Amino acid sequence: MIEKTILVVDDEPPIRDMLRVALEMAEYAVLEAGDAQQAHSLIVDKKPDLILLDWMLPGTSGIELARRLKRDEVTSEIPIIMLTAKGEEDNKVQGLEVGADDYITKPFSPRELVARLKAVLRRTDSMGISEPIQVEGLCLDPISHRVTISDMPVQMGPTEYRLLEFFLTHQERVYTRNQLLDHVWGGNVYVEERTVDVHIRRLRKALSLEGHDRFIQTVRGAGYRFSNKVALKA
Repeated sequence: MIEKTILVVDDEPPIRDMLRVALEMAEYAVLEAGDAQQAHSLIVDKKPDLILLDWMLPGTSGIELARRLKRDEVTSEIPIIMLTAKGEEDNKVQGLEVGADDYITKPFSPRELVARLKAVLRRTDSMGISEPIQVEGLCLDPISHRVTISDMPVQMGPTEYRLLEFFLTHQERVYTRNQLLDHVWGGNVYVEERTVDVHIRRLRKALSLEGHDRFIQTVRGAGYRFSNKVALKA
């Protein structure tokens, strides 16, 4: 099995030391950075498989670095787990909205962190389908990991891509938020149901070209479904 490389970005050396030990015991290679500038250089040079990114950093904040990475085509696919002492729900949602794949609030146990990290990597590594899926001009190609609408490229984050892939392979069926969390995020990840709503909004925005966001339908009191049929109003 190829060893995965994790970049730990935190300005507190004791926390970096604790994370490095936990990750090395779990057989990951570890890179460390104390600020956003150093982290960005390592990301470009080393291309880590996942980034553990502290929310509060000196200078450029972790949330700003995450936003920058997700906007850059070269780094947009690297999964990010935010480390934050901020427990308020709005801050968690803000982290997800800039493209973070998960968040974990300090203090946390190394065991929990490693479990959630493994879940994120497992989702990222999932090969899934092999043939392109097309619905009325919308096309998802799992080999090139690209989404197009009428041959125009569609930009979206890795979580939105996984959501779309799941919907396209499970059309016309309603899924609750909990079911989507299990199928798309993984059963071992402790994520709130509101997380699903955040990523549904981002997926709809990405699919808004030519009105393809209409395929992601809200079923009141039940959940969401993907359908190219006109939804009946309740």
